[in-house]
Amino acid sequence: MKKNIRMILLGELLLFIILFTVLMVGGSYGMSAVWWFLDFPSLLIILLVFIPGLMIMGEWKDFLKSFSVGIKEYRLLELKNIIGAVDAAQKLTVFAALFAIIISGVLILGHIDDLSLIGPNLAVCFLSGLYAVIIEFFLLPLKLNAERKMNEEMDLGE
Repeated sequence: MKKNIRMILLGELLLFIILFTVLMVGGSYGMSAVWWFLDFPSLLIILLVFIPGLMIMGEWKDFLKSFSVGIKEYRLLELKNIIGAVDAAQKLTVFAALFAIIISGVLILGHIDDLSLIGPNLAVCFLSGLYAVIIEFFLLPLKLNAERKMNEEMDLGE
C-alpha cells in the first residue's frame, strides 16, 4: 500500500491545529492566548540554524526529496541519503532550539533585577523548545516513511 507522505503531513497539521484550538477554546484564556505562542525571533533563530545547516552539510536536496518518498521511486542509496538528511534535520532542530533557549536564558539573567519581566521572558524562552517539538512532530514521519520504503526496496531486492 502506497502512503502519500504529503497527506500524512497534512493530516498531522490538521490534528495539531484541532488539538491546539481545543486547548485554547477549552482553556480559560480563549483564542487571544494564541498570540502568546508566537515569537518570531525564536522561530527565526531555529530556521537560521536549520536551513543553512542542511545546506552547508550538503543535505538540503536530499531533505527536500523526503517529501516525495512513496510518490517518486528512489534507489536504495538515495533512500539512505534521504534518511541521513532527515536525521541531520532532526539534530539541527534540537541544536537550534538549545541555542535559542540559551540566548533567551542569558537575556533573562541579564535583566534579573526586573522581576516583572521574568515570567514573560521565561515563556518566550520555552517557545523555542515548543517550536523544536512541533518541527520534530513533522520530521519523524518523513524519516519513518523513508526507512519503511528502504526496507521494502531491500525486501524486493532479495
